[in-house]
Amino acid sequence: MAASSTFSLSQALLSRTLTHHRSSSTSHQDRLASPFLKSQFPTRLAIQRRHVVPRSTVRAAAVETLYKTDTILVEQSVNTIRFLAIDAVEKANSGHPGLPMGCAPMGHILYDEVMRYNPKNPYWFNRDRFVLSAGHGCMLQYALLHLAGYDSVKEEDLKSFRQWGSKTPGHPENFETTGIEVTTGPLGQGIANAVGLALAEKHLAARYNKPDSEIVDHYTYVILGDGCQMEGIANEACSLAGHWGLGKLIAFYDDNHISIDGDTEIAFTESVDTRFEGLGWHVIWVKNGNTGYDEIRAAIKEAKAVKDKPTLIKVTTTIGYGSPNKANSYSVHGSALGAKEVDATRKNLGWPYEPFHVPEDVKKHWSRHVPEGAALEAEWNAKFAEYEKKYKEEATEFKSIITGELPADWDKALPTYTPESPADATRNLSQQCLNALANVLPGLLGGSADLASSNMTLLKMFGDFQKNTPEERNVRFGVREHGMGAICNGIGLHSPGLIPYCATFFVFTDYMRAAMRISALCEAGVIYVMTHDSVGLGEDGPTHQPIEHLASFRAMPNILMLRPADGNETAGAYKVAVVNRKRPSVLALSRQKLPQLPGTSIEGVEKGGYTITDNSSGNKPDVILIGTGSELEIAAKAGDELRKEGKTVRVVSFVSWELFDEQSDAYKESVLPAAVSARVSIEAGSTFGWEKIVGSKGKAIGIDRFGASAPAGKIYKEFGITVEAVIAAAKALC
Repeated sequence: MAASSTFSLSQALLSRTLTHHRSSSTSHQDRLASPFLKSQFPTRLAIQRRHVVPRSTVRAAAVETLYKTDTILVEQSVNTIRFLAIDAVEKANSGHPGLPMGCAPMGHILYDEVMRYNPKNPYWFNRDRFVLSAGHGCMLQYALLHLAGYDSVKEEDLKSFRQWGSKTPGHPENFETTGIEVTTGPLGQGIANAVGLALAEKHLAARYNKPDSEIVDHYTYVILGDGCQMEGIANEACSLAGHWGLGKLIAFYDDNHISIDGDTEIAFTESVDTRFEGLGWHVIWVKNGNTGYDEIRAAIKEAKAVKDKPTLIKVTTTIGYGSPNKANSYSVHGSALGAKEVDATRKNLGWPYEPFHVPEDVKKHWSRHVPEGAALEAEWNAKFAEYEKKYKEEATEFKSIITGELPADWDKALPTYTPESPADATRNLSQQCLNALANVLPGLLGGSADLASSNMTLLKMFGDFQKNTPEERNVRFGVREHGMGAICNGIGLHSPGLIPYCATFFVFTDYMRAAMRISALCEAGVIYVMTHDSVGLGEDGPTHQPIEHLASFRAMPNILMLRPADGNETAGAYKVAVVNRKRPSVLALSRQKLPQLPGTSIEGVEKGGYTITDNSSGNKPDVILIGTGSELEIAAKAGDELRKEGKTVRVVSFVSWELFDEQSDAYKESVLPAAVSARVSIEAGSTFGWEKIVGSKGKAIGIDRFGASAPAGKIYKEFGITVEAVIAAAKALC
């Protein structure tokens, strides 16, 4: 029996089920016992979960629709999406078919009826953004991109789902598949990214729109599931979204009550509706997400009418909709249906086609998005051309943000220092750099996790980004490190010229590491300003003193770990961070004051490692002393003492291992000649990995245990992070 022929019946039965959802489970199970009917309805909503009707808005079935599309064609399109997902997962024998089967209706309505985009220019600025936070269901989005005409997802790409070199990986990856906005894998990251995207839209609209010219006007849509709702990062980000009043953020909660381990009753029974209302969101409940197309349309229309709040549309669906024997169960969540069940599903939904087939009427219907998308972009280009004539200065600034082109000589704004400049903590020097850059980089914005006065990250010439002042550039994240990092990823991926930074104590990267890893993976050039970078923070003790953190980020691919020693190196670290728009940077900064050292430079930082002092000749020093951050001063002092004893000593600043690795062999030999095995490194952190730099015959001085509560000077002495320790190690080697 085809789904289209049972539409009226399914609506009636579902309405009856929901009306009597407090009745006994036995009677409802009897009424919906057949495999076909079980595949059609989210019966557990009626049977098991809800004992009190949520306070959210409930949409009636008879509603004013946003678009008039033939229901039969819609259902054929929706089933096309379902079976493209089923067939791709089946061919790969790997994947998650359940979500695409259940979310196909909302996916269809979004991509076919609501969203504005240009398939032939996926990077058109004023496009609506879509994020699949429940990234395991990525075949939903790949099917939608394919139907919409994106060149990145051809039929052969669907057929190579999850295979080596394919453009359809197992979770959405923005750097792999054009049309994917952000990389979503770990649950909850996507909704937090979406908050960042919506923040960027609101911020740019406030700065550049004029009463007679609205050039920034797009929505951010996201689909998230029960797993995303359970992750703490989602609550962090959604709390901020409500606080900021991100009215153009519309989230669809796929309310199917199934996770990998089974029914969510085992661990997740809260009222999501009530929680989101408390977070400051507008909440709507679409009771029939399986066939209630008009309900979904009406919910979107209502959400768009709410300007001062983000909207959560809870859409009750059946996971694996259409599968006679696996729908509504965890068995359809994360594995292929199997040939027998695929055939049964084809019969159940009246789908007579071969795998990967797109019916001609569906193909023809969707083909309009290519010319329509081009027209939308052309219309916007014309609008911007008029804007540029009237507002030349704003247009120039705006273009730098949407193209990523840095202003000429922007780096000249960075401060420079001499050895006569006063000693200062690199966190304070960092603030000088941030404020200098904010004057020349219109896309620089960011803030701290409730530590702005300690991280020294306040842009003094700007106010706070808030609900009613979204044009401002200081973002107050509150104590939400994980959400902060993921929101910044969204900001960074919204437009190439947006340069987000965020800050906390270095040790609390432990709270945001997953977001930082996604920064590296998705090529988001977030600047992580991490202060209190060592045991040098002192009395707060081991809970606040990072030990293994430098080593851990050096081990992470596509991220720059920078530990500057003074003002020039801090400025150099910022230059590197700004230039690197496709990889994040971590700046580890001191709490304690440090001197401005002779020989340091912005240019040296760009090389990663470089010589600051050397009294040797012929590239043959007796010993090489290597330091980073606050310990470079110790290495320099030890070098001075050793030279008094007749030694030839080279002192090397090793700000960034990654940048040094990228230099030519000749340059690396000029700094660390292979013939010189007498090498001593000193860093107030784990010695893990330093053998790569000092070699098997060298000595790494560091801390391979947790810290302690005491004044910084005492801790350094007790842990042997001293000039005397460096001198002793050097003498033992040469």
